[in-house]
Amino acid sequence: MSLTVEQTKERNNALIKEVLEVYPQKTAKNRAKHLGTYEEATEEGGKSDCGVKSNVKSVPGVMTIRGCAYAGSKGVVWGPIKDMIHISHGPVGCGQYSWGARRNYYIGTTGIDSFVTMQFTSDFQEKDIVFGGDKKLEKIMDEIQVLFPLNKGITVQSECPIGLIGDDIEAVSKKKSKEFGGKTIVPVRCEGFRGVSQSLGHHIANDAIRDFVFDKLDPTREFQSTPYDVAIIGDYNIGGDAWSSRILLEEMGLRVIAQWSGDGSIAELENTPKAKLNVLHCYRSMNYISRHMEEKYGIPWVEYNFFGPSKIEASLREIASHFDDKIKEGAERVIAKYKALTEAVIAKYRPRLEGKTVMLFVGGLRPRHVIGAYEDLGMIVVGTGYEFGHNDDYERTTHYVKDGTLIYDDVTGFEFEKFVEKIQPDLVGSGIKEKYVFQKMGVPFRQMHSWDYSGPYHGYDGFGIFARDMDMAINNPVWGLTKAPWK
Repeated sequence: MSLTVEQTKERNNALIKEVLEVYPQKTAKNRAKHLGTYEEATEEGGKSDCGVKSNVKSVPGVMTIRGCAYAGSKGVVWGPIKDMIHISHGPVGCGQYSWGARRNYYIGTTGIDSFVTMQFTSDFQEKDIVFGGDKKLEKIMDEIQVLFPLNKGITVQSECPIGLIGDDIEAVSKKKSKEFGGKTIVPVRCEGFRGVSQSLGHHIANDAIRDFVFDKLDPTREFQSTPYDVAIIGDYNIGGDAWSSRILLEEMGLRVIAQWSGDGSIAELENTPKAKLNVLHCYRSMNYISRHMEEKYGIPWVEYNFFGPSKIEASLREIASHFDDKIKEGAERVIAKYKALTEAVIAKYRPRLEGKTVMLFVGGLRPRHVIGAYEDLGMIVVGTGYEFGHNDDYERTTHYVKDGTLIYDDVTGFEFEKFVEKIQPDLVGSGIKEKYVFQKMGVPFRQMHSWDYSGPYHGYDGFGIFARDMDMAINNPVWGLTKAPWK
């Protein structure tokens, strides 16, 4: 029997109370601010931002799924820039852990003109901590120039020890840039201990793009512009997502002059200030540079969501509204072209997925952006939350979630397991750290950071893959061979 909205709110609030009772008093008081039930805003009240506290330090000793500032810079923003070499400056572990893990697809020849899936590290030893790694960093850059002469630039991604011992990566980068004929070499102060999560790493990386790419552009550089130039920002091409997005933009008559970071290049970064509109996918990781370009270059920006046909249609029309009738007609033409495809996908999978419930816990924008795609298939998102979201992320989430949805920020392993056990969703969508926990509990699971080695999920083509994968997870006969703990 399905619950009413009021019964759902009552159940969720009781569940939050039950979870908090396990903690010591101080921890319970802290975590209570991060857990809540969304109430739609009315004249009488309600929540305009999901009602949870966010972007504060995790509780020491309580399991968190967050990454660090280095992960935000190297793993997200800079790492997928394909024709630059990104040095993990510090001990080998951080570079090894972030090595080619996100499936940021790219076109190019690895080791020749593309380097995304290679690992470059200064491999700090004890003596480097004691005596510093500046000279070692210089030597590495010299070796890179000999071994990989077609690289278009270098970034230095600082790990924790660099900030602690005071290596002057800025001086080394400046010196080597001069020696290499003005090559772009970017020092990034993204030491893992900075901030409370990978979110600050995004901001630091954005500032590095501003300072070491945009602020050093040659104003005489030739560029043939058109009235329809756009830049895709904050799409990391996981499983080919950015390619699926780009197809639609180009079919409606726009010219994509830059795409980053996924399958992106330093030349595309340099092109971006020439765009007429920046289309922003991952708000959390790239809103900083989008705001900067709006202030400095007068380039407007718009968020878009290409998960599921409903949101794709709305996004195409929103993007087209910034251009003339030619592009508006192009958007309608694209929507009409793919209508039969999406209707066929929905006709096939909606009967198999109608009414199925989902709980999400992911990073970036997925805790809200994928909700529309689930709803297009008749599914219901009953709980969602962010690993490293800010207040403005939760405000944006209110446009997607239903009244009574359970909201959890930086959820702990214990909380998430307890929520799933009590609510008993048909599917959990989260990260690799959670995947095997819930599968062992007998709960269908999809890895929603990198699409469980599938994808793309963006665009009309991606929606078909998304629907197939959700059906494959939920309706797999293997779940008949195991029992969840509550059964």
